Amino acid sequence: MAFLATLLICLPMFGAPQDTAEDTSTVEMDPATLDSLVQAFSDSINARYTFVTGKVDLADGVASLNIPEGFKFLDGAQSREVIVDLWENPPGAAESVLGMIFPANATVLDHAYAFVVEYDAMGYVSDADADDINYDELLTTMKEDDVAENQQRKAEGYGTLDLIGWAAPPYYDKERKVLHWAKELHAEEAEGNTLNYNVRVLGRKGVLVLNAVAGMEALEEVRTNIPAVLDMASFNPGYTYEEFDSNVDEVAAWTVGGLVAGKVLAKAGILALILKNIKLVFIALAAAGAGIWRFVSGRRKKEEPPAPQA
Repeated sequence: MAFLATLLICLPMFGAPQDTAEDTSTVEMDPATLDSLVQAFSDSINARYTFVTGKVDLADGVASLNIPEGFKFLDGAQSREVIVDLWENPPGAAESVLGMIFPANATVLDHAYAFVVEYDAMGYVSDADADDINYDELLTTMKEDDVAENQQRKAEGYGTLDLIGWAAPPYYDKERKVLHWAKELHAEEAEGNTLNYNVRVLGRKGVLVLNAVAGMEALEEVRTNIPAVLDMASFNPGYTYEEFDSNVDEVAAWTVGGLVAGKVLAKAGILALILKNIKLVFIALAAAGAGIWRFVSGRRKKEEPPAPQA
């Protein structure tokens, strides 16, 4: 996987065992050295990313975010790298990501949660069915859809991602035109379960997607910060839900129920937070490092042509 591969490549930079004549199966590393290596690697990763605050334009002027004190924003290109390379999601799941909102004191490697921001120009979504949807039946259907989705993930070389159930059942705020729901997911290679807390803000020509990705233990913290995140996001004049004009505007093929099912948001993929505990990974690699290093260096020596004889 991408993150483990990155660690393995970078480990020699931070003191990987050198090739020796002695064939040992383990490598001793004192706690202080391990902590130093972990911190050095973490710092090198975090230093690659630049965050901003203040006003951020989205989707060619359709919407905007106003990032206040206490939060920070990572742009689309950097966010897609984090989602794919660090969180180990398929590239297609990050294709339409416009950025991510982090707590101000967080980093890409150390955070309770991050809100992934997307926009789907699907048209005007009618909320007429919001009170009529049987969300228990919908959950059953979504779990059945997992089978095909997981087959696709495995075909692309990724672990399965199973929907466990609602972490918070769907709720539609008619006044603000905002739909909330949260899924508990289990990624095949993760120790704990992942939370996807979904927020959809309805607009005149599409839907603003705010998806908090976290471990399940962060559910209450995410829920607490939903109002603050919603206060950051707004459709610009000309694109608000109330400005819909049935004479000229396109109506989406799906209603509120379709948003929860996720069938129309093919690019707004379910995201898994599979970032490994860096310290545990370093311990594992350090233990195997001497053998790996000997294998690589030994193979290189075998492939090198013999030196010319004098």
